[in-house]
Amino acid sequence: MNFEIYCDECRPELFTSSVKSPPFLSIGGIWIPASERDNIKDIVKRLRKKHNVWGEFKWSKISAKSLPFYFSLIDYFFSNENMRFRTILIDSRKVDLFLFHDEDAELGFYKFYYQLIHNWIYDFNEYEIYTDIKTNRLPDRLAVLKNVLINSNLSSKIRSIQALPSKEVILIQLADLLTGAVNAKFNQSVTSQSKLAIIERIEYRLKKEIIPTSKSEEKFNVFKIRLQGGW
Repeated sequence: MNFEIYCDECRPELFTSSVKSPPFLSIGGIWIPASERDNIKDIVKRLRKKHNVWGEFKWSKISAKSLPFYFSLIDYFFSNENMRFRTILIDSRKVDLFLFHDEDAELGFYKFYYQLIHNWIYDFNEYEIYTDIKTNRLPDRLAVLKNVLINSNLSSKIRSIQALPSKEVILIQLADLLTGAVNAKFNQSVTSQSKLAIIERIEYRLKKEIIPTSKSEEKFNVFKIRLQGGW
């Protein structure tokens, strides 16, 4: 089966910043069957029209006026069995760039990208991966990530990894929304009532608080990585 993965990140600047508060950075992704892409895009277009919300949607753009639209997006995600979400949470205070990443924050960042994707690559399937555009010091980071994923998933096929402008890709925008909500929950950094309402809506649909999940959680997977090892 062919799958597509749409990814975005939240607070990646924590890798290089001396200020580590709030501490968590996140990378998240939406997994869908490739055959469902056009249907998902069509439904989101209908939701935009219904709520008169156009342009890029993302965690940072939530407002009281747009809440009904964002609620409808969250409800649609949870009602669609073909959409899955996974995010990895990294405590920037515990990342040792010198010991494990050759003092290279960019290298460390893409190692965590690998951790996000690798455990949801299943045998005998094909994958295309899309990320938001990010300026890298080394231009081959995505090519290297692709090769590492290929070499560690020999029974599956990684067809491509490419960066796209998020303002043109609704599933990257949805990844941003869900990743931002989880990140804000763990960083306890939300003061906006509208954003708190989004977190509450997700928890209502989950029927529990947003907390770290087991590796087997397939709909809304939150991987709070233990940098000392283990899940």
